[in-house]
Amino acid sequence: MSRLAEFRAAEKALQEQMAQLETLKNDAGLKREIEFEKKLVALMKQYDKGLREIVAILDPKATSRAPAPAAKQQRRARVVKVYENPHTGERIETKGGNHRGLKAWKQQYGAQKVESWVRG
Repeated sequence: MSRLAEFRAAEKALQEQMAQLETLKNDAGLKREIEFEKKLVALMKQYDKGLREIVAILDPKATSRAPAPAAKQQRRARVVKVYENPHTGERIETKGGNHRGLKAWKQQYGAQKVESWVRG
């Protein structure tokens, strides 16, 4: 893509976003939400309360039903793949695609061809 075409595409995207922004600015629902947020922030400052405290006041059970941290979820074990080169009879067993010999085969024969060599 030429620089001029890239510039024109970016300019067009910017104009579309500006039009969308103008539409949002005139949206009555958005105006009400912005007004509510301003009043809420002012109240929080007036009473020296943070967002967590507000949530705890409005929904005391919210902290008890927090989702479990993602770190406790275990990933599924990777399956061992066995590749057998029909030209040399050589076998490679690997759980991932980062094997040196497998990379060499893919470079020499092509990734699609090597993937067809999977056994079991």
